[in-house]
Amino acid sequence: MTAAHALALELGAWAVQHTRTHPVTTVTTKADPADLVTDLDRSIEKYVRERVRDHFPDHAFVGEEFGGEAVPGRPTWYLDPVDGTTNLANAVPWTAFSLALAVDDRPLVAVVADPWQDTLFDAVAGEGARRDGAQLTIRTGASLTGGVVGSELAGHRGWSGLYELAQSLSAAFCTLRVMGSGTLTLLGPAAGRGVGGIVHRFSPVDHLAAVLIAHEAGATVLDGDGRTTLFPGAGGVLVAAPETSAELFSMWKDARDRASRSGSAESPGSQRAEGSR
Repeated sequence: MTAAHALALELGAWAVQHTRTHPVTTVTTKADPADLVTDLDRSIEKYVRERVRDHFPDHAFVGEEFGGEAVPGRPTWYLDPVDGTTNLANAVPWTAFSLALAVDDRPLVAVVADPWQDTLFDAVAGEGARRDGAQLTIRTGASLTGGVVGSELAGHRGWSGLYELAQSLSAAFCTLRVMGSGTLTLLGPAAGRGVGGIVHRFSPVDHLAAVLIAHEAGATVLDGDGRTTLFPGAGGVLVAAPETSAELFSMWKDARDRASRSGSAESPGSQRAEGSR
């Protein structure tokens, strides 16, 4: 754990500098014309894979760009080299590097790098969370009224219930933000950026690191059924300040129920976890 944590921190710090100093030169597409990938995504993932393999050759690895599979009972690394690729490709400075280590559904180590704020977040299970080495604790006294809740799209489309959630938040005088990085959205409450974050479909590659850090900082983490979990097996995930979690989960559930009754469905192509394009 100590060696893995040290390596993750080293790679996060490297990713900050690499992202800030290496301009994007090539942008291509994957599943559709809005699903972008850059040379920077691929170069970061290649480097991280090599470093992890050198230090932990028996570990499994799953990455956003080059795939991989988790192995039951074996330590598995999950990486999104650039969470927010569409932002990066369009010169919007809101992206993240997300790296987590887990065994099965137990996250153990997490690092999230915010290159544009030159900030590094990390956590070890049971040992708390940190921002740039200083202890990170979620602020108390949060309220939806006058607050900000983040969410993300399903690729470039809205997920079923997003419009209904926006309506409910508006009625509570709370503002919805869709910024383009699922990692930073779920990290937000712990980092003091808003009071809650919701992603419609959890992916460990995109979201596990942020979820562990938020949990270790004192945030509430719930799956789509309202259960406390750091590794949802299906559906979405909610991270919120403890004071707002019950109310926000109720709004999220109601939004999904209303959308289902109205017959709206997720857009074609939204079956993979998103919030990071």
